Amino acid sequence: MTNPHRTLRITPGTVRDGIATTAALRDAGLSRGMISTRCRPGGPWQRLLPGVVMLATGTPTRRQKLRAAVEYAGQNSVITGEDALAAHGVSVEPRDPVRLLVPTSKRLSPRDFVVPERSTRLPRPVFVDELPFAPPARAAIDVARVASDVMALRSVLAMVLHNGLCSPTELSDELDAGNQRGSAAVRAALRDSDLLATMFLHAQANQVLRSAPLPRPRWQVTITDTKEHVLGYADAWWDEVGLAWQIERGGAAECRAAHRHLALTAAGVTVVCTSSEQVLAAENDTEVKGRIIRALASAFLTAARCGGRPTVHATSEAVPNAA
Repeated sequence: MTNPHRTLRITPGTVRDGIATTAALRDAGLSRGMISTRCRPGGPWQRLLPGVVMLATGTPTRRQKLRAAVEYAGQNSVITGEDALAAHGVSVEPRDPVRLLVPTSKRLSPRDFVVPERSTRLPRPVFVDELPFAPPARAAIDVARVASDVMALRSVLAMVLHNGLCSPTELSDELDAGNQRGSAAVRAALRDSDLLATMFLHAQANQVLRSAPLPRPRWQVTITDTKEHVLGYADAWWDEVGLAWQIERGGAAECRAAHRHLALTAAGVTVVCTSSEQVLAAENDTEVKGRIIRALASAFLTAARCGGRPTVHATSEAVPNAA
């Protein structure tokens, strides 16, 4: 089969990710008629959006949809929402539509899988694999504003904090500076100092775990026995071996009392207790960080060698595996 790109002399700069604008194709020497013929049913190409063509048939990939959306919106458009969070490394599964921030001078209608939002505060994009994405704080706030419920809202805030992509202050500043539509619930979550402190503390703890030879834990769980009696609480939980990491604002003694340390250990749960001061200090103190990691790794190995996981249940109260 003849390669249509070579026959028509379409340069790599004209087509990116299998996507091209009709304007670029015409600049490459194709007439309107040639483009239309190739985009007809049964042809080798298809129109994804007005003025945007995919040089293949079949279902476009998510990346091709992102590329098509940016080509449709033109210069200064920025991808936000779940796609931006995914580009920054957050474990989310983007769904249609692609959300785009565009200048107020552009009047674009929603089309198929693209929803443009005019903004007077276009963020400076972060380019990932040659696509422009909103910075983490902006993307998170944009997602949180349209979250379906409070838990979904808290989830997105927890995820960006867990990944260390921004601070609570950056989230608050972004919310204050932006469109206030849909901001009440987000503002309430950010005002909840206990919740925010917990999310931030878990974010710092997750940064420590990035250097640990351990699988990813679940976060913020309640541990019960087989009769559903509450035994205690774990900030981080490794279910496969029954290891609980408890982090408390205060010293180790307060930690053991607050989290029913004895009830957990009596049930066979291995518990590592760390004060919040140690977790926060670990960011800039490699010695403290090393001690925490060694304690967790040793406890994980001990729990794995105990001859069986304890018969307890762990229920997530927040976002499992948000990190």
